[in-house]
Amino acid sequence: MASESSALLDDRNDIQSGDRVVLIVEDDLSFAGILLDLAREKGFKALVATNGMVALALAQKYKPAAITLDIRLPDRDGWTVLDRLKHDPATRHIPVHIITVEEERQRALKQGAFNHVQKPVTREILVKAFDDIGDFAERRVRKLLVVEDDDVQRMSVVELIGNGDVKTTAVATGSEALAILKDERFDCMVLDLKLPDMSGFDLIEKLQTDLGRYDLPIIIYTGKELTRKEELHLKKVADAIIVKEASSPERLLAETALFLHRVEADLPEPKRRMLEKFHRNDPVLAGRKVLVVDDDVRNIFALTSALEVHNMEVIHAENGQEGIDLLKSSPGVEAVLMDIMMPEMDGYEAISAIRQMEEFKQLPIIALTAKAMKADRDRCLEAGASDYISKPLDIDQLLSLLRVWLYTPEEIQ
Repeated sequence: MASESSALLDDRNDIQSGDRVVLIVEDDLSFAGILLDLAREKGFKALVATNGMVALALAQKYKPAAITLDIRLPDRDGWTVLDRLKHDPATRHIPVHIITVEEERQRALKQGAFNHVQKPVTREILVKAFDDIGDFAERRVRKLLVVEDDDVQRMSVVELIGNGDVKTTAVATGSEALAILKDERFDCMVLDLKLPDMSGFDLIEKLQTDLGRYDLPIIIYTGKELTRKEELHLKKVADAIIVKEASSPERLLAETALFLHRVEADLPEPKRRMLEKFHRNDPVLAGRKVLVVDDDVRNIFALTSALEVHNMEVIHAENGQEGIDLLKSSPGVEAVLMDIMMPEMDGYEAISAIRQMEEFKQLPIIALTAKAMKADRDRCLEAGASDYISKPLDIDQLLSLLRVWLYTPEEIQ
């Protein structure tokens, strides 16, 4: 893309094998230039992408050591870029540093971001971010702390995670955990809430307030029945809550792989199979109800098949008015996929009509457009669409949009 590379001269034509590469995703060219200079100053070769589509293509092609990502991009929401990166086995391990005006630090970390820096930002903070990128890229071995008082469970977690690219330290009490956390820096902690000397809640509080370690990803792995209040409290402080159950080893492996930024291709075959199995059943999508409105039955069939693979419930209508009627008569619809080009009532009119109804003002509506022209996109958003995607549909991008729009505030807390 000529306009893309001529906007800022990055290092894409000068990358040799063995170079440390950072991908800068930023549409503000002056700020991108600052990041580019800083990356070079710190010994990196740098690539610049000013939109999400180019960012994903460059990440696939160059497999950078790290990515800096702005959330507000011209062609798509940066959350969907983060989601795509973290749902692709080839890029999932790359540390993503969010640099944005958006405040949602907890959401960024939960979705697998390495760090979250809020604009406006000082040079000092940016220098530290690039130092962190450099330190992390240099370290081949990731460090995991497991806090679990049951010997058998502790050993099974250590065995599940495996060693090699991960050095796992396992302790049985909260005080042992705090003592080791004072002296050593870990990349992730797996925590049981029922400990002999203090509760997991107390341990998290001491870790964050006494040791100032708000940045340590914490995965709760517990057999304790959580009350609603406990669950909400944990969602504020922990990156993942995994209740011990039959399917939980796959999930624990997947969550630790995400937060430890493990390269999946390097894992043993049985572990890779476990991760594939887990990612096929996406917890954000499973059981969610979607309305598809499209006048082409082939599109309805293709979309329904793609979404049902992820255990989504799909209902459909073949024109705008039928879609509105079905939405009113079908409780529990959590998102609408609306084709724009339909006879009689088109998608713009149908979206506007839905937005007139109080109960559907916040409903995620994703417009399916035939053209990716900026004018079409703007018209979709003006009509009240939450987002848009152009045909032919990229199913992975659509799933990303759905995950981002179905990500409820309660889960973000």
